[in-house]
Amino acid sequence: MNNNYDKIANHYDTLSRLVFFRSQVNAQVNQLGYIPENSTVLIAGGGTGWILEELAKVHVSGLKIVYVEISAKMIALSQKRNYQGNHVDFINLGIEDFKTDKNFDVILTPFLFDNFVEEQAAKVFEQLNRYLKKDGLWFLVDFSLNKKNGKWWKWVLLQSMYSFFKILGMVEANHLIDMVPYFLKNDYKIIEARSYYGSFIKAFIFKK
Repeated sequence: MNNNYDKIANHYDTLSRLVFFRSQVNAQVNQLGYIPENSTVLIAGGGTGWILEELAKVHVSGLKIVYVEISAKMIALSQKRNYQGNHVDFINLGIEDFKTDKNFDVILTPFLFDNFVEEQAAKVFEQLNRYLKKDGLWFLVDFSLNKKNGKWWKWVLLQSMYSFFKILGMVEANHLIDMVPYFLKNDYKIIEARSYYGSFIKAFIFKK
């Protein structure tokens, strides 16, 4: 199944931190203070669920979280997390198959779009855009190949990552899609933009 990390679920966090240290973590944690109290939150592709514990440090209770993750093993790990008094609905689906009539105050897509080919990325964007309330916040964290700060090593590292995941039959994509133009085309405002790991990781907060 494409974009499913079952095969490395138990080792995913260790592997990511061996390569990126805490950059992937910091890029997500630094955004969480923007989440208002008592928000409805959609997390698309949350992985092992450590983000739930970080959310609980910001809001001990009051959040209504929908946690969509395609990997059953990741879901199992996430359900063991201490998310305090927040309410979490765990949904074991690929985000492209997730349907709801709910609207959310906040959407998190951590390292989600780098899994998709462009056509699928565009469809997922449009889908999630419909689920986000007006004035809602969208936290986008993903890899970035910019022309500055050593593009060559980023390209080598990225291709190594894609090759690794392709060998394991885990992702459908083979190159990055720049998602920022999709947000700007739909009149989102950039509230914050930060860079990590030599600008290889970009974290945006968009307001609809």
